[in-house]
Amino acid sequence: MGTVRLTTAQALVRFLANQYVERDGVEHRFFAGCFGIFGHGNVAGMGQALQQYGDELTYYMARNEQGMVHAAAGFAKMRNRLSTFACTSSIGPGATNMITGAALATINRLPVLLLPGDIFASRGPDPVLQQLETPNDGDLSVNDCFRPVSKYWDRINRPEQLIAAALAAMRALTNEAETGAVTLALPQDVQVQAYDFPEEFLRRRVWRIRRPLPDLAALEEAAALIKESRRPLVVAGGGVIYSEATEALRGFAEATGIPVAETQAGKGSMPYDHPAALGAVGVTGTRGANRIARDADVVIGVGSRWSDFTTASKTAFQHPDVRFININVADFDAAKHAGLSLVGDARATIEALSKKLADYQVEVDYRERVVQEVREWDREVERFYASDDEPRPAQSAVIGAVNTFSDPSDVVVCASGSMPGDLHKLWQTRDPRGYQVEYGYSCMGYEIAGGLGTKMAVPEREVYVMVGDGSYLMLNGEIVTSIQERQKLTIVLVDNHGFASIGELSDVVGSGGFGTHYRYRENGSLGTNTETPGRLLPVDLAANAESLGAHVIRASTIPELKNALAEAKSIDRTVVIYIQTNRETVQDYESQWDVPIAEVSSMDTVRVAREGYEEEQQAERRYL
Repeated sequence: MGTVRLTTAQALVRFLANQYVERDGVEHRFFAGCFGIFGHGNVAGMGQALQQYGDELTYYMARNEQGMVHAAAGFAKMRNRLSTFACTSSIGPGATNMITGAALATINRLPVLLLPGDIFASRGPDPVLQQLETPNDGDLSVNDCFRPVSKYWDRINRPEQLIAAALAAMRALTNEAETGAVTLALPQDVQVQAYDFPEEFLRRRVWRIRRPLPDLAALEEAAALIKESRRPLVVAGGGVIYSEATEALRGFAEATGIPVAETQAGKGSMPYDHPAALGAVGVTGTRGANRIARDADVVIGVGSRWSDFTTASKTAFQHPDVRFININVADFDAAKHAGLSLVGDARATIEALSKKLADYQVEVDYRERVVQEVREWDREVERFYASDDEPRPAQSAVIGAVNTFSDPSDVVVCASGSMPGDLHKLWQTRDPRGYQVEYGYSCMGYEIAGGLGTKMAVPEREVYVMVGDGSYLMLNGEIVTSIQERQKLTIVLVDNHGFASIGELSDVVGSGGFGTHYRYRENGSLGTNTETPGRLLPVDLAANAESLGAHVIRASTIPELKNALAEAKSIDRTVVIYIQTNRETVQDYESQWDVPIAEVSSMDTVRVAREGYEEEQQAERRYL
């Protein structure tokens, strides 16, 4: 076996360029490229290697390190975790800027490779610029902050260590049960050191994504439990989408009559107009889904990690003898709620379970009840979509305008604020990949960067980024990257002058919207919903977007918004449609969320809220 003399960084770039994944006989290149921002910690190492081997691994310049990780996550999400980006940064703030993105990727089970520059392994010029020094640990750097938010972490202190570390990183990235952010910290002196790397390490390598099945006894037990049930319910999570199990799930629902509710990550598992599709469930769920969930005696979770929003803080499922069947490739999630664990691939397991239930159907009256709930919710959505006569329209009407204008294959991207909850309830999905809302971390600032990654994954589709003013202000720089790379986004920038989601929550907990308005300080106070607020701040977000190179269209009404959406279709670069809305959001439907309220307070509103909170807590239960 021959060797090739390369620097550590050069060997890493060539290795990444030759990694492939295969599922169902189809191969995909795993790394679509490398995002990066160069500084003294990586410019002569990773920077030089990416320049030298740019024809093998494309380099993309980002504007914010957090943003580039979000873009990689959005890309991986849209590609069903079969492809992603690497992200390189300098030592210091460049590295720590990526930590939020790493947490988002790991929480959402999305593969992203992070390559932060690090301190000198030789310790020669210590302390280098931006080095964190601690008196009791000479090997510690800011990159150790990545440990708790990474699925695999390593520091490459010698060139030959790269071989084992790179292979271990790929194992984690391509493991459907364990994937997330992977961090390889690269000391800047080691990046440029040469080593005779084995040619075999640099050759094309294919990682197979298999479709494991649960053991037969577990499948038999699950089938028996479903057959004994009277009101079973499927809760479809992100695993349905990632496993490409939507057709299998649809067939399962049609054959058995078991209705399907969806988590945020699982929205799109069923087309919205299917008679068995109850839509969103949980805190941000539809009325029908939450009613059916309340009475369900068997709940079949498919690819869900059972977050508190899905379970409405463990109040959603109130049948006294409710049992859970959890289909999940990760045994950690499959064991939740003392469920019957079917550890396996979502599509393969649904198909196997369908065969076991070939002679099973729910009772006719249950099926008819589901159909009626679906019809009633369709009318509710129509009501919200039609509410467009306000001077400042409601957010729900903005969503309705975008949803009805967009094509079935178009994609909506969102992440934070009140928008995800309204989208979960109201957006009518027609394509399994048409709904890309990041809600595992619900990270402010994700939207535009995540939309960029989404567009790079499916350049043939229109991508609509729905973003509020608060999130826009936190991270908008990747508008520039989208223009640089000719990746057109249509950004609908909804301005309600503050943090409407937390403002509404603040009202509920008795704090009157404290600290959530974008207004001048008046009389020493930032104001609440119950006080006379200060004047609105003179911030022109549309002018800001225009200064970044976007084509900007201002709309004041829903008809103007519809015209703007039509105009945006013909524009060849990123468009920002700016519209001001009121702070009204869609109410919750027969659900609750556990947000602790102060046990003692001098504020009457807080004391009243606490009384309601204690009453609601009594509905919470442990599923044992």
